[in-house]
Amino acid sequence: MQDLDSAYNLDGPDENRELYAAWAKSYDDDFAREMDYRLPDLVAQRFVHAGGVGPVLDLGAGTGLCGAALENLGVVGIDGTDISEEMLDVAQDKQVYDSLFWGDVLARLPVDAGRYGGAVSSGTFTHGHVGPSALTEVLRVLEHGGLAVISVNAKHWHNMAFQAAFDELGSQVQDLEIVEQPIYGAGADGAHAQDTALIVSFRKR
Repeated sequence: MQDLDSAYNLDGPDENRELYAAWAKSYDDDFAREMDYRLPDLVAQRFVHAGGVGPVLDLGAGTGLCGAALENLGVVGIDGTDISEEMLDVAQDKQVYDSLFWGDVLARLPVDAGRYGGAVSSGTFTHGHVGPSALTEVLRVLEHGGLAVISVNAKHWHNMAFQAAFDELGSQVQDLEIVEQPIYGAGADGAHAQDTALIVSFRKR
């Protein structure tokens, strides 16, 4: 059965691909809608309010929820990448991306350095998924002055020492802002209904 606990307990890219291959077609209804999932909208809103513009890369695009939220806010030039081909197939149906491609942000994405003016990520930096080591790849794909907005599960932030990772990046990052937000709206229930995430925005120096 595909659910949030299964996602949080993933161990490595192979398990990740297997879970999301099975979950892709029902993800928007079984998870996002039922749990009143807010992160894609929160990330998109922060990107726009902080002055973000395209071209923008949606990292861990999944079924395209963050890309759709960006388009609804008037952002153009949106590309997306994910480790799950099946999730990308669902994202393609939303018709909000200029380009969608397979990629692993923990390795090296098939993207030239400095290709994008912006980068977003919703729900990818969390338990069983991506840790702070991926921040170097986020910065690599950004042009100088480019804006990144990512969500990080609050417990994952502390357990995986994200603050220390940002401290180590030092002069590579500027305008760092961190705001804690509920991941789910009033319609959520279950053990994770009150979980929070940090919406982190920064620019590549």
